Amino acid sequence: MAEISRRTIIKATGAVSAALLPVAPATQADAQGHTEPSPPSNASVPHSQPPAAHQQTTYLFFNSDEAAFIEAAVARLIPKDDMWGGAIEAGVPNYIDKQLGGAWGAGERLYRSGPWVAGTPSQGYQLPFTPAELFRTALRAISQELATTPFARMNPEQQDNYLKGLQAGGRDLGGVPAEVFFSQLLEATLEGFFSDPVYGGNRNMVSWRMIGFPGAYASYYDLVDQHGIKIDRAPMSLAEDMQGHVHMDPGIPARSP
Repeated sequence: MAEISRRTIIKATGAVSAALLPVAPATQADAQGHTEPSPPSNASVPHSQPPAAHQQTTYLFFNSDEAAFIEAAVARLIPKDDMWGGAIEAGVPNYIDKQLGGAWGAGERLYRSGPWVAGTPSQGYQLPFTPAELFRTALRAISQELATTPFARMNPEQQDNYLKGLQAGGRDLGGVPAEVFFSQLLEATLEGFFSDPVYGGNRNMVSWRMIGFPGAYASYYDLVDQHGIKIDRAPMSLAEDMQGHVHMDPGIPARSP
């Protein structure tokens, strides 16, 4: 993790990931539940940006112990550097929290009638847990496993080694295979970092600025027949208005009932 460069992450996931939307949307809220504006779309595109300061997230799904693990874990999966913010600065924990607290977390589109037997890798997800149940179950087991020294209090090397252990698998986390939990956590982290800000992550479009992705610009009519050109413009969100404000997707709750 510490040795994985930002360039390696982008190559592994593919810059095309930035253009893909997650299956279920989430929403971004600050500590008061207000949506956060993004920079105006006509702003110049810098080659780099100083990492944004960590902003407090109002968690709707995670409790304090779970949030501490998620924040520490995603910070190791996509760390900040001298030029760009990482998963924390991009609001990835907020994205994951709102996903798990919404329809995707409840398994709205999952087949839930069994039978629950181990499948082949090509058969995909075969567990009886909804995403919310999977995270809660695994995080509870991890909390019990690390009761003496919680993950968030480990040093970076210890955290990396623990995450590598989860990735290697062969361990049971309350019925959730460790490698399955790690895979779900990594996938959600990448989604929160690269997806449109309308879903609660990629705060200030940090990852799009980093890779030079122009975002969801509504009309490329004058460019569709031009190939191999560089589009040098500030990125734009799906839900960005003319003033540069991103209106968060209303389908996922942004604040507690």
